[in-house]
Amino acid sequence: MSNLQRLAGAAVVTSLLLAACSPAGSGTSATAPAASTSAPGAGPASPASSSATTAPPVTTSPAAPADGTGQAACGTASLQLTVDASQADSGAGSTYYPLDFTNTSAASCQLYGYPGVSFVTTPASAGRQIGAAARRGSAFPKVTVTLAPGQTAHAWLKVAEAGNYPSSTCRPATAGGLRVYPPGQTAAGYVSHRFSACSSASAALLTVLPVRSGRGRQGITP
Repeated sequence: MSNLQRLAGAAVVTSLLLAACSPAGSGTSATAPAASTSAPGAGPASPASSSATTAPPVTTSPAAPADGTGQAACGTASLQLTVDASQADSGAGSTYYPLDFTNTSAASCQLYGYPGVSFVTTPASAGRQIGAAARRGSAFPKVTVTLAPGQTAHAWLKVAEAGNYPSSTCRPATAGGLRVYPPGQTAAGYVSHRFSACSSASAALLTVLPVRSGRGRQGITP
């Protein structure tokens, strides 16, 4: 074989080797797969919650109002106190008197519950108490009474006959009037009216009922 033939054969072998090392197929260059933009294993993002960690609404029960609509209690100085003997009623050894409270102020006010009542020697602040203060009659519930200017409420006062008790137990006395504390008040008002009383505290003659609207009327309790 001549040198020319050997060189031609070597060129052919070299061409075959180069073809075998080039990428197969269409001749386009291979590209790496696009990298994922999400972290491995991460699921789809959850939408944000609009009520996260929101506390449940707080509910409050209405308070039992001693003063109803929030108006002020009727002060002693704004009330005219009277015993309406024309509406008194008698029975079973006792007499029932309506004790009236009239609002003399220019503003509405409220009464709730029981007045405090006792006999006194004279219908004035200097009067001395006679016997026991009135007990509270529990047969009727307390209610809130609103008094507009000029309006009246009442509480029934039961006065047992002093003669129901032996003289030694009663120690009879004559009361010139009543000392009255309107419901919730610490200042007293006074009413002029004569009563047969017992000076002994063991002979409890007085029982008072809770206030009601309007003037006391004979035969209507409370």
